[in-house]
Amino acid sequence: MSDRAEALRTDVRSGFSAAQKWLPAKWFYDARGSALFEDITRLPEYYPTRAERETLAREAGEIARVTGAGTLVELGSGSSEKTRLLLDGLRAHGTLRTFVPLDVSASALDEAVAAIRADYPGLEVHGVVRDFTEDLGLLPGEPPRLVAFLGGTIGNFLPAERIKFLRSVRAVLAEGEWLLLGTDLVKDPETLVRAYDDAAGVTAEFNRNMLRVVNDLLGADFDPGAFAHEAYWDAEREWIEMRLRATEETTVHIPGAGMTVHFAEGEYIRTEISAKFRAGGVAAELAESGFAVERWWTDAERRFGVSLSRAVREG
Repeated sequence: MSDRAEALRTDVRSGFSAAQKWLPAKWFYDARGSALFEDITRLPEYYPTRAERETLAREAGEIARVTGAGTLVELGSGSSEKTRLLLDGLRAHGTLRTFVPLDVSASALDEAVAAIRADYPGLEVHGVVRDFTEDLGLLPGEPPRLVAFLGGTIGNFLPAERIKFLRSVRAVLAEGEWLLLGTDLVKDPETLVRAYDDAAGVTAEFNRNMLRVVNDLLGADFDPGAFAHEAYWDAEREWIEMRLRATEETTVHIPGAGMTVHFAEGEYIRTEISAKFRAGGVAAELAESGFAVERWWTDAERRFGVSLSRAVREG
């Protein structure tokens, strides 16, 4: 069994044994899931990608000037499209030597690395296939390094998990190195729900792709069509929950996890949380994790926040 399948088996055993079934959002992604997410980013309802890109396009030069980064590390790089704005800014500033994209999907990473190498001759590119939510390990590249964690993906962590993750990033950085963080902001519920439940049904297919990943890696017999996609705004916790709700009573066999799982009609799997943030909360969580916010930007409509933080002395 591959390391990826072993990790999924662990999550399936834990998540499907819980009173409220769940799986981590990272299991949306294989080659098909990555392609579907790229489709989502182009949907009219899905504002976060456009809002973040607007901010990065406006501030890439300032990011380069403040950080003077020689190495750009991107966590969850995907296609690295927005990263090109940072690469261009750092290269124009004259400091960029190395780009290190990390992604859990080897196929998506291979495509991104090949494209970056073709378009940025002379740039050292070290693609790393790694689940950065579990272990960042040693990051290649010479300091000063700038770690970019974009797209609002930090919102997929529960609050305690966010602090643990941010501390793991701080642990691999030297004092004075940098973190660029994208955070989707709290706004009206209608806009939020539409962003996760588009009219074309692309997000629904992306959500159900998680079941296909379980089928492929663990030999399960999920019928994805027997589960309905839902996006729910939890106003108290200020996060969107994505769910897959069984439309009928069904039993699923998962040989790779040694499990048979029963779903009652209407029972759901929580497949993602996507927390929405306020500027003060972002600064507080970064401070608790060993970072000091040096810059805070939003798009013109104040839908999405981008923070640039410096790793500070611990203790």
